[in-house]
Amino acid sequence: MYSSLSDSELVGLLRLQRIPKIGDINAKKLLEYTGGILPLFNEKLTTLEKIDGLGKVMLKDFFNPVYLEEAEREFQYIKENNIQYTYFKDEVYPKRLKHCIDAPILLFQDGNIDFGSKKVISIVGTRQITSYGQAFCESFMEEIAPLDPIIVSGFAYGIDIAAQRAAMNHGLQTIACLAHGLNQIYPKAHKKYANAVLANGGFFTEFWSTSNPERENFLKRNRIIAGLSEATIVVESADKGGSLVTADCAHSYNRDVFAVPGRVTDKFSTGCNMLIKQQKAQLLSSAAELVYLLGWDVENKKDKHIQKQLFVDLNETEKSIYDYLQLNGKQLLDIVALECNLPIFKTSSTLLAMEMKGVIRPLPGKMFEAI
Repeated sequence: MYSSLSDSELVGLLRLQRIPKIGDINAKKLLEYTGGILPLFNEKLTTLEKIDGLGKVMLKDFFNPVYLEEAEREFQYIKENNIQYTYFKDEVYPKRLKHCIDAPILLFQDGNIDFGSKKVISIVGTRQITSYGQAFCESFMEEIAPLDPIIVSGFAYGIDIAAQRAAMNHGLQTIACLAHGLNQIYPKAHKKYANAVLANGGFFTEFWSTSNPERENFLKRNRIIAGLSEATIVVESADKGGSLVTADCAHSYNRDVFAVPGRVTDKFSTGCNMLIKQQKAQLLSSAAELVYLLGWDVENKKDKHIQKQLFVDLNETEKSIYDYLQLNGKQLLDIVALECNLPIFKTSSTLLAMEMKGVIRPLPGKMFEAI
């Protein structure tokens, strides 16, 4: 993923990245105003100060030579280590991320990432994963594998690494978004997974080789996790945490957000349940449900494998109800009971069990439909 930038343009963009108080949104304003990075540093400061949203305070260090020196040193590191990079206006810049107003002006990459026309999903959650979260990650990847999506996460402890390992176990590409430069791995315990990620996807970061994994960097990288994908899934989360920040970012980008529900007594389901309650996320219980809610095409032969997997855990009664709903579409509870030759109480309890398995969806007016 190499950019078409010239060396002097790359140095200029690194310099722009380094200047305090500018940020990606204002950097794009400056580049738009001057028509590119090379004319930018030849412009008069008094002219740049007139750009809407900027001003003297924000631009007081704009021409400080120290930032040019730092940019030149990082440029040498990039060249000496053959670091891949892309500019937000390049065709090879990730398309979904490009649409985000605060996307990084420069993105660095290591690995073997191939977006092509693939679907991209972000999966995030608590670092203190439970057996419930682990089981969901494993079953989700098994179900979603026939669609061959790219799985994005943050390479952190807990849900992140569980999702990325499960993705690789099923032959899926995975992208790890880092909160530091490409010259290190954090947490160090995950260094043993780095080569597998490089072979089955890769790493993205906006941070330089001089950046360390500090708290503010993790918060910044969360917008990249959300921006790269069309949907973000929160598997487990307490009532506060980085995964909720990622969900908020995805919500602000008008992307689909999903949350895996849990018991109200479970600490690490509190955040997920809260997202669902606040209508910031849709309830998600299976990969098949995600496919349905996103409207992904399941007509081709490969994708039908997902629907076949739905029957793995269905008993005969559940299977007969599912077959009936799939054939006849939305139906009333009473009609389902009548047509499937079942008592109302048994039909009702069976439909509830099927809803928890993610194979049917309840609708207003005591109606149900197959997913």
